[in-house]
Amino acid sequence: MKIIFKELVLFHIGATLYIMIELIWRGYSHWTMFILGGVCFVCLGLINEVISWNMVLWKQALLGASIVTILEFITGCIINIYFRLNVWDYSNMRFNILGQVCLVYFILWIPLSIVGIILDDYLRYWMFKEEKPHYKILVRR
Repeated sequence: MKIIFKELVLFHIGATLYIMIELIWRGYSHWTMFILGGVCFVCLGLINEVISWNMVLWKQALLGASIVTILEFITGCIINIYFRLNVWDYSNMRFNILGQVCLVYFILWIPLSIVGIILDDYLRYWMFKEEKPHYKILVRR
C-alpha cells in the first residue's frame, strides 16, 4: 500500500509539473496531458530504481528523453490520430513522426529529463526516506 501511495504522490507531482510546463510553453494544455505527465514522471523516476546509480547522468537523460518521446508518440497516436482530439500536431516541424513527435522536442526533453530524474530522486529521499541521490556526471578512465 505504501508503494501505491508513493507512486500516486509522484504521479500527481509530475502530472502537475507537466501541465505547468505546457501552460508556460504553449499557453494551454489538455486534461490528457495530466495523465501523460504523471506517467512520464513516474517512468523517469524508475530509471534510478531499475538501473544502477552508476549510469552517467547524461545517459540517464537520453534514456529519459527516449522514454518520454515514446510515451508522447503512443499518446499522440491514441488521442490525436485515433480519437481526433488534435491536442498537438508537429507535422510542420522537421524530422517528425506522424506529426506526434519530432527531433526538436526530443532534444528539449534531454535537459528536462535531468531535472525530472533529480527531482524524483530528491522527492523520494525527502518524502519517503529512500536512498540519498548521488550521480556520476562524467565517466572516469
